[in-house]
Amino acid sequence: MTALMSHRVREILSYYPSDNPGTLTNLARVLMHGRLGNSGRMVILPVDQGFEHGPFRSFGMNPDAMDPDYHFRLAIESGCNAYAAPLGFLEASAGRFAGQVPLILKLNNSDTLAKVEPVSALTGAVEDALRLGCVGIGYTIYPGSGERNGMYETLRELTLEAKAAGLIVVTWSYPRGSGISKDGELSLDVVSYGAHIAAQLGAHIVKVKLPKDRIEQPEAGKVYDAHKPARSTLTERVRHVVQCTFAGKRIVIFSGGEAKDDASLFDEIRAIHDGGGYGSIIGRNSFQRPFASGVKLLQDIMDIYRD
Repeated sequence: MTALMSHRVREILSYYPSDNPGTLTNLARVLMHGRLGNSGRMVILPVDQGFEHGPFRSFGMNPDAMDPDYHFRLAIESGCNAYAAPLGFLEASAGRFAGQVPLILKLNNSDTLAKVEPVSALTGAVEDALRLGCVGIGYTIYPGSGERNGMYETLRELTLEAKAAGLIVVTWSYPRGSGISKDGELSLDVVSYGAHIAAQLGAHIVKVKLPKDRIEQPEAGKVYDAHKPARSTLTERVRHVVQCTFAGKRIVIFSGGEAKDDASLFDEIRAIHDGGGYGSIIGRNSFQRPFASGVKLLQDIMDIYRD
């Protein structure tokens, strides 16, 4: 951790005045760690895809990534601010890499084997996060799902428990389900709404997908048409999502999504940077390639944010 805390990191911490010193310390650990430490930007490595999509679909193109140690080493050597994963991956390796990178325990997960309304099962506990030395917990909500109320209520209870224990809360907010169309999942109004819901539920860090220039909700469309926020470029849409998340007073990071060519990914990173996003959470684009290439990709992304 860098010795002197920057003005920007102090400013970000000031956005969370109700949190106890333990939680603020863990948030500072993430903000001060790694290649982007002390910059106010962050890159987190998330590896929940094995649970969510299946092991060979996720790691078959790079079998070395079947080993839980691989992802710890990738996060550490590239200089990520934190590493997030479900219980099994963290339990398998946390002891060997203790203290080398802030950890986030992903507390709920789903699989692709059942075709039902989107909802994730609780697969870990705050107690597990404390036992494994994590700085925080992660939790996915699906605004738009018929099961959303149960998710919100469970997250609220976990958030109370986590904050009381001095942990931070990272919320994956992925609108999907019977309430919205498939195209609507990435609509600007829906992504912004999902980010706002996560912040209202008490998240310190909100993870969303990059929005497209599309409006899903008819009633929201009337307001967008009347007031015409800038939205034609990805940079403008990122800025709008950040504004909708407590006027930028909550950390908003954006998913890297499915694997894509580096040039397209870097264009997205520049748009996040220029739009005031706090950073990225990059998984498949980094661990689905050879180790050295994954490290370089993550560091190239960090260099864009550090510019």
